[in-house]
Amino acid sequence: MENGRVEHSGVCSSETANGGEDVYSCKPSDASSADHLVIMVHGILGSSSDWKFGAEQFVRSLPDKVFVHCSERNMAKLTLDGVDVMGERLSEEVLEVIKRKPNLLKISFVAHSVGGVVARYAIGRLYRPPLSENEGELSTNGGEEEAKATIAGLEPINFITVATPHLGSRGNKQVPFLFGVTALEKAAGRVVHWIFGRTGRHLFLTDDDEGKPPLLRRMVEDYGDCPFMSALRSFKRRVAYSNVGYDHIVGWRTSSIRRNNELPKWEDSLNEKYPHVVYEEHCKASDVQQIDSVAANNKDLDEIEEELVRGLSTLSWEKIDVSFHSSRLRFAAHSVIQVKEQYMHAEGADVVQHIIDHFLL
Repeated sequence: MENGRVEHSGVCSSETANGGEDVYSCKPSDASSADHLVIMVHGILGSSSDWKFGAEQFVRSLPDKVFVHCSERNMAKLTLDGVDVMGERLSEEVLEVIKRKPNLLKISFVAHSVGGVVARYAIGRLYRPPLSENEGELSTNGGEEEAKATIAGLEPINFITVATPHLGSRGNKQVPFLFGVTALEKAAGRVVHWIFGRTGRHLFLTDDDEGKPPLLRRMVEDYGDCPFMSALRSFKRRVAYSNVGYDHIVGWRTSSIRRNNELPKWEDSLNEKYPHVVYEEHCKASDVQQIDSVAANNKDLDEIEEELVRGLSTLSWEKIDVSFHSSRLRFAAHSVIQVKEQYMHAEGADVVQHIIDHFLL
């Protein structure tokens, strides 16, 4: 059940019963032909409106291709309940959206900040492995039957994160507003749950549920009944957008899934269309031998962080580095990269356009 429809320059949005937002083309023929579901996920203490600009730009650029849903199930204080709890809610929300739109064939995620980790948990819940022929259920593609993995029954295409703490937040300079001071970083790990609840424990890798490894560590493998890595691997592309500086919430290393000695040297962008995109790297999946060789020459990560880098590096990633160092709002880079508020953070519009222009349909 949906409440009122709002139209703006050919883009329509409808608020869902739970406060989320569906964004689609106002042209009936475009809206009905759009078969690619884009789930947009906000960050901590955020809301579905955080991706309003991004969602509208997606539909404006790809009116007959995408149907965008801005997630609402984990808004405001609900983002403090833990990555796992939020991931369960998000997975249920995705299933509800698909039920309302039965013509959908493909699915992609675009997630900001902790929303990227929550989306990684959710796809582990939504993953359906390829079914063998003798199980009698095969997907059909161009008349040829092929067994393929799906996410909630849809073909997984793009998994895109924007300023997401993939390696957690406890490492050196992973939360930049602590200024890299070791004593402050250690103290933050001890008290973060007072402010950010179970989510804080998960991000600082201090959770210990029934003696299990920290949740983010579990999420770099197929753990128990949650095939986290198989789900992530099933997407045709994985992309990590990162702020190289001035992001005081999420550090460059954790958002770009790199060790310190892997952080690239960047220069001012010469691309007029994407003036804030300063470096692009296509990282192939690494095998165990390559990972061990790199790790042997790098001692700046603790054991769990190294395990997170290792696990995520077994998949290919497109890494897009962004800089707002010359922006008047550079200290708000964590919000500008997403264009959280259109009029305040408009300088990040080129990053959103970069996401759209490289989006695989």
